[in-house]
Amino acid sequence: MEIIIKPIVTEKATKLTDKLNRYAFKVNKDANKIQISQAIEKTYNVTVESVNTMNYSGKAKSRFTKSGVIAGRTSDFKKAIVTLKEGDTIDYYSNI
Repeated sequence: MEIIIKPIVTEKATKLTDKLNRYAFKVNKDANKIQISQAIEKTYNVTVESVNTMNYSGKAKSRFTKSGVIAGRTSDFKKAIVTLKEGDTIDYYSNI
């Protein structure tokens, strides 16, 4: 089971990183805090102090097209905010 799906790089997440050494990740919905912590430590070689998780439900979306209204939903997801030990950092762009 893949625990970390992708890092979240938004303005709000970047401010958290700059001020508080916290990083945001989109993670598997079934993963718990211990599994998330272990996956982050293994993947990025850092020490995790704490993990906060949030479950988001999908939103209803609709578009108006020539053939009529198309309705759908965005998918549910889980977000994890990971606090690292002082001095540790994660570079998202090192593998590019």
